[in-house]
Amino acid sequence: MPSEPQPASGSKALVWIGRIISALPVLALCFSASMKFGDSKELQEGIAQLGFPMSVVFGLGIVELACALIYAIPYTSVLGAILVTGYLGGAVAAHVRVGDPPGKIAAPIIIGVLVWLGLVLRDARLRSVLPLRL
Repeated sequence: MPSEPQPASGSKALVWIGRIISALPVLALCFSASMKFGDSKELQEGIAQLGFPMSVVFGLGIVELACALIYAIPYTSVLGAILVTGYLGGAVAAHVRVGDPPGKIAAPIIIGVLVWLGLVLRDARLRSVLPLRL
């Protein structure tokens, strides 16, 4: 049975910085998911511009919320980071496909970077297998 994620050895500050950084993408994903549960005109226009039917929006919101929650739980955070990365990769692909400006393309990339940065800072086991020096 896998063990619990291990906090950073020797630095509580590193763990807290990682937790704060990890909270940012969770909040962004939860906010984005909650927007998909509404029926605003802006949502309809944005989804239409990306070429998706409105019938898939609720499901996308559920998937987004599930990925964020799996990432937020320490025991499943690595799986959650992988799932969030896949979800955000789809967002990047959708924006690139329709020719959106770099700002719209960069947002999911930045969120993905924050997901992994926060996770690396708060999990010593993950840092031990990555070729990074922190």
